[in-house]
Amino acid sequence: MDKFTVLESVAAPLRIVNVDTDMIIPKQYLKTIKRTGLGKGLFSEMRYREDGSENPDFVLNKPAYRNAKILIAGDNFGCGSSREHAPWALLDFGIRCVISTSFADIFYNNCFQNGILPITVSPEDLEKLFDDAERGANATITVDLENQEIRGPDGGTVRFDIDPFRKHCLLNGLDGIGLTMEKAASIDTYEKKLSQRAWA
Repeated sequence: MDKFTVLESVAAPLRIVNVDTDMIIPKQYLKTIKRTGLGKGLFSEMRYREDGSENPDFVLNKPAYRNAKILIAGDNFGCGSSREHAPWALLDFGIRCVISTSFADIFYNNCFQNGILPITVSPEDLEKLFDDAERGANATITVDLENQEIRGPDGGTVRFDIDPFRKHCLLNGLDGIGLTMEKAASIDTYEKKLSQRAWA
């Protein structure tokens, strides 16, 4: 898993509340267990027309936001089913951070397991960030995980809270397997003792 330290990017504003996981990645894309290749299906029902062409009105199809790594969204983001394909699709598209006033619990947890930082802010701060994001390509936002702050293009700062353990994991690029491998020496020692005991 890639480390998350400081992320500087244009932020795409998605002024929609209750974005569920089926909107993030519709069911027809769930046939794979690979984490790659899902970016093309991200928000596909809004990104594409029935004939398969791009919907120019959807935010991620606008030139200013095609390479956005930050998504600013309405309340209750990631609700609905627990599909882990939702953060996989966001990450495959290039989104490393989602900012909202609230997240569905399972989606929130899945983000951390996949190297995405979900940030919860107040409605007032979200509105400020929407305003910054809607300025387009000329307004980059910086997310500094170590200092737990979001810096706007004009120098404004929004502070955010995060669980210290989850912060440690993201800063060091540790998923569940990575955390286990941190204890590899202790595990090897234990296995060796167990093996010796079995032969005794």
